[in-house]
Amino acid sequence: MSGRGKGKTSKKAVSRSSKAGLQFPVGRIARYLKKGKYATRVGAGAPVYLAAVLEYLAAEILELAGNAARDNKKTRIVPRHIQLAVRNDEELSKLLSGVTIAAEFAALSSKADRVARISAHFAADIAAVPAVSPQPTQASEGSLAKVAVLGAAGGIGQPLALLLKTFPQVGELSLYDIVGTEGVGADLSHINTSAKVRSYVGADKLPAALYGSDLVLIPAGVPRKPGMTRDDLFNINAGIVKALCEAIAKNCPKAWVAIISNPVNSTVPIAAEVFKRAGTYDPRRLLGVTKLDVLRANAFVAEAAGLRPERVAVPVVGGHAGVTILPLFSQATPRVNLPADKAEALTARIQDAGTEVVKAKAGKGSATLSMAYAAAEFAGSCLRALAGEPGVVECAYVESHLTELPFFASPVRLGRNGIEEFLPLGRLNELESRGMEALKAELVASIQKGIDFVRKGA
Repeated sequence: MSGRGKGKTSKKAVSRSSKAGLQFPVGRIARYLKKGKYATRVGAGAPVYLAAVLEYLAAEILELAGNAARDNKKTRIVPRHIQLAVRNDEELSKLLSGVTIAAEFAALSSKADRVARISAHFAADIAAVPAVSPQPTQASEGSLAKVAVLGAAGGIGQPLALLLKTFPQVGELSLYDIVGTEGVGADLSHINTSAKVRSYVGADKLPAALYGSDLVLIPAGVPRKPGMTRDDLFNINAGIVKALCEAIAKNCPKAWVAIISNPVNSTVPIAAEVFKRAGTYDPRRLLGVTKLDVLRANAFVAEAAGLRPERVAVPVVGGHAGVTILPLFSQATPRVNLPADKAEALTARIQDAGTEVVKAKAGKGSATLSMAYAAAEFAGSCLRALAGEPGVVECAYVESHLTELPFFASPVRLGRNGIEEFLPLGRLNELESRGMEALKAELVASIQKGIDFVRKGA
């Protein structure tokens, strides 16, 4: 006779994983294990633990399936969305490669029937699961971030990925390119730092590479070569940046986006137009990386003044090409007194520094290593701001109201949601004032070229 007492009913044991939501009945799992081929190797606690594992796995898949449903403008999750979710995640795809849908289930045409069948298996009404935003909650203070590098197999992407692998703030490093990322990822995965490396190859893997990203860095495109005009560079890289930003808008619309691909003066406006069309534009989170101009200014001024370069800070404003690059020596820390001719020569050297490297490499490369270092420094600032660190300041090419120019590079203060404050330019000296006037026409033309590329469907 049972010792439960007459009239009393037992409460079903259910799983308790750390993922809230579904609950799998432990009794059903136990019965399965007793009948299955693993019965002799299963301990008493195995059903409870397995139920929790299944619960967690199902919730993870449903979260990804919700993303797929939303991308397809559907309010309900159907088997196809679950298949897409699994297929787009490299680890899940390998783990569940043997899973198939029974023919009679796949043949169901009624959405209600499909939902009911899934409900019977999962003891939860899938129809009630809301479509999940492609972008999960932003990295909170103390949590690790997912960083995606688009163009990770290139001359900038590889050293940039190497540097990011060493960052303690990075929990997942997502490497994407049209070729070659498996080798880069395998190589980096042997480094004993905590960032988990995932590699994605080809356009069909781009959504998976982007899902859940907190920060997206775009070094994709072709580098400058001797004899290459800015128009040549634009005609190739503009389309690449446009396509990548369209994918970002769909898969991680709340991520910070840092554009490295040149010409930055045009590619950042291209990204802005793409995000505006998609309804996801947040000017606080779209940043053109001009950090290399700052590093060059710091290094060259330190050399001229006999200072340690890591202790010199020179703001560089305007844009990121030729005459649009304007170092403000009058605002340097510590203060430096450069003769007018020396300041003019240093300005010209900073503006032409990219060409200097291209020539030095005899047409076999551009400033890939210094650019990767600059991008990594910039990414580090973004990650610190995302984590809640106060007082993070960077120079960046962004939508701006400091001047009459719609986009402008200047020092900005970063916070958890992106740009929090535009720092004043300060009082410019005569050389800097002339430089400011000289850059406007070219910068306006570059900005408009990027905008027209998207609006006219070029």
